[in-house]
Amino acid sequence: MTPYDGVVTPGGPAAVRELDRLTIGKLAVDEKMANNVYLLRCRETGEQVLVDAADDAPRILEFVGDGGLAAVVTTHQHWDHHRALAEVVAATGAQVVVGEPDAAAVTEQTGVPVDRTVTDGDTIGVGASTLRVIRVTGHTPGSIVLAYDDPTGHTHLWTGDSLFPGGVGNTFGDADAFATLIDDVETKIFGAYDDDTWFYPGHGADSTLGAERPHLREWRDRGW
Repeated sequence: MTPYDGVVTPGGPAAVRELDRLTIGKLAVDEKMANNVYLLRCRETGEQVLVDAADDAPRILEFVGDGGLAAVVTTHQHWDHHRALAEVVAATGAQVVVGEPDAAAVTEQTGVPVDRTVTDGDTIGVGASTLRVIRVTGHTPGSIVLAYDDPTGHTHLWTGDSLFPGGVGNTFGDADAFATLIDDVETKIFGAYDDDTWFYPGHGADSTLGAERPHLREWRDRGW
């Protein structure tokens, strides 16, 4: 198996990372937006959870395979992160999970009812493993980050569009939203997790908090 490096391209194969208790699959969809779709599978029970049914439902369903899907977690309300949600849920019966302030917008845009809303401190099961929800406000009101504390390794974070290699997500010129986002990212992510924490964003390559931490002041000064 090719060593996992987090680099995937639309139309290309998925990358797979094997942890002791969780398998992480990463797939890129849409040539223009290059959204990342993540499939988390419990190695003990086989239960699977999808993070962001972004686009191309046939490829996502092939990615899911015959193992079924317990839930689809949508990291935030923006259209490019849930274009395949309706088709994936219809095919799998998966529970729909969204950050509370974004839930109504997701339903309005997709026609899919949200089964469960989550916020800071909530947990989402993946078989015998657990993801912790971190609300990070700014890119959207209800953006969430998912944290998995590997009992035999380091923490893994799925950050949606709130954190990327090179900076926080776009707040579209809204200074108040940017201030909230950079504060939440500094305190709830960089202030809470070690440098070896690996994060998986909504687009593009992965990174670690250690690689990005030296640039926090630069990001704050730059704004967005």
